[in-house]
Amino acid sequence: MAKNPKSRASQAKRRRADPNLTFDYKDTEVLRRFLSERGRIRARAVTGLSPQQQRQLATAVRNAREMALLPFGSAR
Repeated sequence: MAKNPKSRASQAKRRRADPNLTFDYKDTEVLRRFLSERGRIRARAVTGLSPQQQRQLATAVRNAREMALLPFGSAR
């Protein structure tokens, strides 16, 4: 039985993030790239980050929100 071509195409479209990418809560331009228009952190499947990078991103976003550099979320 042949594999589903749809799943193969979705894997090919997955982005790969820079392995040396680090996150700083003060660098809001970089952090905003990983946030949706509603202010939520994008999933690893979308961003292509490793699990460790995704945790660093989440921590940096939390710190930036606490320091009022990023919004907590947008209103509906």
